[in-house]
Amino acid sequence: MRFYVVDAFTGEAFAGNPAGVVVLEGPAEDGWMQRVAAEIGHSETAFVTASETSTQLRWFTPATEVDLCGHATIAATQVLGGTQKYETRSGILTCTKHEDGWIEMDFPADEPRETQEDVSHILPDTTGKPLYVGRAKENLLVELETPEQVAEATPNLARLKDTWTGRMIVTAQGNTTADFVSRFFGPGVGVDEDPVTGSAHCALAPYWGKKLGKRKLQAHQISQRGGIVRTELDNDRVRISGQAVTVVSGELHV
Repeated sequence: MRFYVVDAFTGEAFAGNPAGVVVLEGPAEDGWMQRVAAEIGHSETAFVTASETSTQLRWFTPATEVDLCGHATIAATQVLGGTQKYETRSGILTCTKHEDGWIEMDFPADEPRETQEDVSHILPDTTGKPLYVGRAKENLLVELETPEQVAEATPNLARLKDTWTGRMIVTAQGNTTADFVSRFFGPGVGVDEDPVTGSAHCALAPYWGKKLGKRKLQAHQISQRGGIVRTELDNDRVRISGQAVTVVSGELHV
């Protein structure tokens, strides 16, 4: 079966977020897909099963299956092309590869709700006092004062792993090149830091859209590899867009 590695949320190779894509010829066992994802080793691998009536899409980290993954969805659409309607654990997701190379996903919005919880045991005081702490469906969201604080954040991953779902978004208002910046840490799903996280923008877009009074936003995830994400709010949906580059294609023999 065909196998690919695609760098998502970037227009150049070896940047953005790499994802594996396996195009299945038929149904596969969960345990086998988990072992393949662990062998590939990227933060997520997409498994695509296409038929005449539907296209099924599942995502696995090296440690577990997840309900939603943006960059691996972009990677799958980079491989398949056109407009795809994926059947997933998060419902029907539409993704379109446009002629200019940008790939647009239609995902459910996940607006966080503010909480009063103390995150000082996860983020040391040197990071700066949070301006906001909230929870989305599966992610803790923490706003800091400056992009520099986000870039320098060093969360205690062992303590984060033991909390709630073990996933956290750290964000701050951006500058002239981006409306906001972010980083994503997910030791609870086997990913200490994800280079660029499309699904995190289901929470980030409604949060910053309301705060900045904007429907369209440009985002920069400032991990070591980094990536650019465009978002557009549409009622209870978020259109998330990024570029992608295929860097490996071949055959999976097992």
